Order: sequence, then C-alpha cells, then structure tokens
Amino acid sequence: EALAGANVEPHEVDTIVMVSSTGIAVPTIDARLISRVGLRPDIKRVPLFGLGCVAGAAGMARVRDYLHGYPGDVAVLLSVELCSLTLQRDDASIPALIGVSLFGDGAAAAVATGADRNALCSNDARAPRVLATRSRVVPGTVDVMGWHVGSTGFRLVMSRDVPKMADEHLSGEVESFLDDHGLSVADISAWVCHPGGPKVLDAIESALGLPPEALAHSRDSMRENGNMSSASVLDVLRRTVAAPPEPGDFGVMLAMGPGFSFELLLLRW
Repeated sequence: EALAGANVEPHEVDTIVMVSSTGIAVPTIDARLISRVGLRPDIKRVPLFGLGCVAGAAGMARVRDYLHGYPGDVAVLLSVELCSLTLQRDDASIPALIGVSLFGDGAAAAVATGADRNALCSNDARAPRVLATRSRVVPGTVDVMGWHVGSTGFRLVMSRDVPKMADEHLSGEVESFLDDHGLSVADISAWVCHPGGPKVLDAIESALGLPPEALAHSRDSMRENGNMSSASVLDVLRRTVAAPPEPGDFGVMLAMGPGFSFELLLLRW
C-alpha cells in the first residue's frame, strides 16, 4: 500500500530501514519480506532494535540521512511493534497494568525518495519533505524507561517522571532546533508528535505553548490505537498527510524514547 501510494515498484527500492523494540527475529523481518514483496536481492537492509517509542522518528531521520548521501535512491521505513508480546501474566504491579492499558500492536510503512528521484514518484503535494533532523540524549537518564529483559520476557520500565522530563527538556530542544533554521514555534503549522500517553501529550502541549488542536491527530491516534511504540508517529503522519497544511508550511515530527532521548525532524509541505 505504501509503495503504491508513492508510485514505486518493489524492485525500485534501494534500502529498507526496519525498526522494532517489542520482538526479536533472526533473520530480521526485512529479510523475510524480500521474496514475499518482490524487493531486489541486493537491497540494503538496516534493522534497528531497541530505540523504543522514538524509533519511528529516528528511523525517518536515518532514512533522510541515507537519502542525503544517495539522492537518486528510494528508501522504505518499516515499523513493526507487537507490544502484546510483552504482557507479563504474573505481574500485577502498577507499571505493568499501565503498560497493558497504554500500549497497542501496530505496523506502519513509509516510502521516501532522494532529491534526484522525486520526479519518478508521485507528485502528491500532501507529502512533506524532510529538511533537517536532530537527535538528543539527556545525560544520566538511561534508567528512566525501557525494558528489563528477564526469564519471562520483556518487563516494562517506565518512570512516573517521564512527563516531567518532557516538560523540562523539550521546549529548549525544540526552540534551539528551530532557531538553527531561522524559525520559531509560531512558524510551525503541523505537529507530528508521538502519542506516548495522555500525560506526555499534555506535557508537550504545555512545554511548547500549543493550542489543544495542535495535537489533535496525536490524541486521535492514542484514543483509537493506544501507544504503538515506533508505529504511532507514522500513524500521526498518515493522519496529517490526509489533511495537510498549506503548501510551503512547516511541520515538526517529534518523538521521545529510552535513553532518555528526543528525535526532531523539520518538515515542509
């Protein structure tokens, strides 16, 4: 569906970046798709594991980095998250119950083309360009969120301080990132934010001074699907592309995840 929407045939794909944090497969899922989808046997594969909720935005950023170096190529970002695999039936702790109620299963794919390849693909004006990216890890926060891997599988680690940390660190990162490109929060028409949870979205809204409607797509995705880890921000992007801002408008893709980390992408329609 993603390839058809971009007017790209499977054999035209040059690289595939696959992100997941909720299951391990060897060979990886991207390898298993080559013959099933009709991808070339010489396709470059970049499986990324362990980035958590930030992986959708981080994967898109790494796709952009690749296409910056290979502007004639076509890349696919694939996210597969089966959060239900991490269910711990014998764990009735508050973090475990929050995880069960908050997370959902999901998969998403996005097709991106380099600057020299755009003419060969769909001229759909609803699709944004990725102008710039920024990655940031907050020092001393590695234990804030993630998995504890034990004999019964993955056990959720989620500090109650995550919304507070988002509120403390996010505005400075976003404002600095936008300032590097001569922009401010007021110049952004579309916010493609990972829906980490209601409190996380409230923290984003508060930290950036956004009106309630700015995160409507994120809240709709959260309400309908839960937090699908890396797939969620791509679902928010899908909703944004379906009702895009005006041509020339700027957007920001934003996600937070284990590390404690941020990933920011500057978009333009």
